[in-house]
Amino acid sequence: MEKSKALLSIRDSLSKLDFNPRSNSDSNSNSNSNSSPNPKQFTTISSTTYQSSRIARDKRNPPSLVSLCLGVIGKHLEDIVPDLPEISVTFPSDIKMALAAIARRRKLLNDDIIVSLADSSWEILDISGSDVSDFGLAKVAEMCKFLRAVDISRCDKITAAGVHELVQHCRSLETLRCGGCPRSDYTARRCLGIFRPKLNDVDGDSWEELDTAEIANGAESLRWLIWPKIDDDSLESFSTECPRIIVNPKASPFGFRGNQVPREALPNIVLDDAVVKDIDPTTWAVCGYVSRTTPSLSSPTELSMAEKFRLAFIERDTRLAPKRAKNARQHQRRAEREWMMTSTSAKALALASRASKSLLSRN
Repeated sequence: MEKSKALLSIRDSLSKLDFNPRSNSDSNSNSNSNSSPNPKQFTTISSTTYQSSRIARDKRNPPSLVSLCLGVIGKHLEDIVPDLPEISVTFPSDIKMALAAIARRRKLLNDDIIVSLADSSWEILDISGSDVSDFGLAKVAEMCKFLRAVDISRCDKITAAGVHELVQHCRSLETLRCGGCPRSDYTARRCLGIFRPKLNDVDGDSWEELDTAEIANGAESLRWLIWPKIDDDSLESFSTECPRIIVNPKASPFGFRGNQVPREALPNIVLDDAVVKDIDPTTWAVCGYVSRTTPSLSSPTELSMAEKFRLAFIERDTRLAPKRAKNARQHQRRAEREWMMTSTSAKALALASRASKSLLSRN
C-alpha cells in the first residue's frame, strides 16, 4: 500500500512540472487577453528564430576534412614545391585552385607553381601580387582557354606581351583586373593597342555591313576592366577607342548599359576568396618562413658585405670577358705583324706564299 501511494504521488508531481514555461506564459497571456495572435508578429518571431538557429548551426559546423587537409598542406607548401608537378597530376581542379590561392597568399606563387597547378576547367585566375611572369601567364592561358576573369594586379613581372598572349588564347575573357603598382599601371596603359578592335576587311562600304568575324585581334570578349587608379588620359582613351569595355563599373541592381555587372568586376573583390573560405586563415599566416630562392642584388639586406663584393666582381668579370678576348686577339695580330717585319725568314715565307698564289691564279 505504501509503495502504491508513493508511486501515485510521484506521478502527480511529474504531471504538474512545466517543461516549457515560455510557451506556457505566452498561452496564459493570450488566454487572459482573449485576443487572436498577430500574424506579422508571428512571422517576425519565426524569421528571427530561423536566422538565429541558422547562425548557430553555421557556428557549430566544423570544417570539412578536405579543408583541414588543405590547411595542413598549405602550412608546409614550400616543402612539396619541388615535387608539385608529379603530385598535382591527380588533384581535382578545385583542390589545385585552392593550393594556388594559398601559395599566392603565402607569397610563394611563381611560374613553376602556377603552371604545375593549372587546370583546363578553370574559369577564374587570380595571380595578383605574385611573381608570375609573362612566361607563366602565357602557359596558363594555353592550358586554361575558358577563363572568364583574370586578376594580374600588382604583378611586376607581367608586361603587355603576356596580356597579349592571354587575350589571344582565352576567347571567353570578360573581366580583367590590373593596376595597383607603377609597373602594373604602365602595363595597363600599354595594353590599349591590344584591346583596341582591329578591322580585317578594309574594303567594306560601311561598318553596318561587317560581320563580327571581320573585327578580330582586339580582345573582342573583354567587357569589364578594373583599374582602380586609372589616370584621366587612359580613361578617356579607353572610352573613345574601346567603347565596349567598361572601366571600373559600379554595383547597381539595374545593371550597367543593359548588362548585369558580374561579381568578378565589382570593386574590392578578391577572385579566389570563395575557394579558401572554409580554410583556416592561419594557413597563410605562417611565421618564420624564409624563402629558398637565391637572393639577388636587388635585395641587399639579404646579403653580407663580402657576398655583395664577390657578386659584383663576378658580374664585372663576366661583363669585361668579351673585351679582354678582343684585346688578346688584337695583341696577337700585332705581334705577328711585328715578327714579319723584323724577321728575314718570315719575309721569305710571305714572298713565297704570294708567288705560289700568283702562279696558281695564272694556271
